[in-house]
Amino acid sequence: MLTFLHILLTGLFGALWDGVTAFSLGAYGGVRVVNGDHCSGIVEVNLLEQWGTVCDHGWDLRAANVVCMELGCGFAESTSHNAEFGLGSGVIALNSVQCTGHESSLIHCGLSLNKNSLCSHENVASVKCTGLLFQPRLSLLSPQSVFSSGESVRFYCNIMQLNRVSDVHLYKHEIATPLVTQRADPTQIRVDLTLSDVETFYQGSYSCQYSVTGGFPSQRISSPPSNFINITVVDLLTPQLWYNTSPEAPLGSVVKGQSFNITCSTLQHYPGGSFQLRLVRSNGTVRQSLPALSHAVTFTFPDAQSSNEGYYYCLYRVQLGGRTFVSRESQPLPIAVRDPDPVLSPMVISWLVSGVTFVVAVIIIFIVAKVVCNKEKKPSELERETRTCVDNTYVAVSVNRL
Repeated sequence: MLTFLHILLTGLFGALWDGVTAFSLGAYGGVRVVNGDHCSGIVEVNLLEQWGTVCDHGWDLRAANVVCMELGCGFAESTSHNAEFGLGSGVIALNSVQCTGHESSLIHCGLSLNKNSLCSHENVASVKCTGLLFQPRLSLLSPQSVFSSGESVRFYCNIMQLNRVSDVHLYKHEIATPLVTQRADPTQIRVDLTLSDVETFYQGSYSCQYSVTGGFPSQRISSPPSNFINITVVDLLTPQLWYNTSPEAPLGSVVKGQSFNITCSTLQHYPGGSFQLRLVRSNGTVRQSLPALSHAVTFTFPDAQSSNEGYYYCLYRVQLGGRTFVSRESQPLPIAVRDPDPVLSPMVISWLVSGVTFVVAVIIIFIVAKVVCNKEKKPSELERETRTCVDNTYVAVSVNRL
């Protein structure tokens, strides 16, 4: 009995010491598969710079899954025993492996070095992994890559046909959370991904990824990201407009014959854009355009006439990616054309000044002429006495005759 306990304790301490020794010496140099392909074959580990096989005692999907994940080969589809990939060669490095399936490397599992094992090269552990997840490809269903605010953008992601359900994700560059996630049927090789009611926030670069679930215990892994596709979202704001004219013009009016300007402005400016000014009047509509070299343009009217009277509207237009985008029209700007105010007209004032001057001149001439005339007609004192004497003589002669 004592001999049996001695042997048991010796074995346990030996196994423990073997594991501690492997860790303490940094003996582990990685894992690989041979006699198959990159993701399937006989499992070999590197201990103390020597490659050796693993005995299949206790080898299961948990351990196989750790190996597949460590190799970057997805999940373990199955474990292989009894030299499915041929006989092993060289040393048998590990007698047994105990994994939970969550380890990131085989070295983190419970390992037992091969000491006096009954394993042979016919009992080597092997593995079949799902393989590397290939890179998907993202495409646009629309022939254009420029969209208006409020539209929907439809992508599709080409994925490899999988034997398990997968999720397909649409990512915007530099945003960790997917904007769209679509559940994929195992038979699908193309999955549609739609961005609905896009805004300017959605402008940028996009890629897709798919994820698969498998292994034991179940885990999820993601494919490499796809190629990137850029989209542009155009959101044309409603322009503003105002006018300038002479200060004496009443509000909402311009004076006939004088100049005035109408300015259109927008906060969203794109290369190649233009402003269109529309005049709605009683006898029709008149349009004119100017290139939008900046955020605002000014339409000049040097000689206001009755034909310039009406309601003015402004809109912004731009061509991007083979599409034409037009903003909403601005609020109407009513403008009336008024005749010049006679009181304020320089010509009328000139006429009034000339008329008053003429009248004053005539009055002065009349007064001067009258004074001169009266002075010429005033008799002298001698003339008055002579006239009196003659008149008296005439009167006396007339009485005597009677």
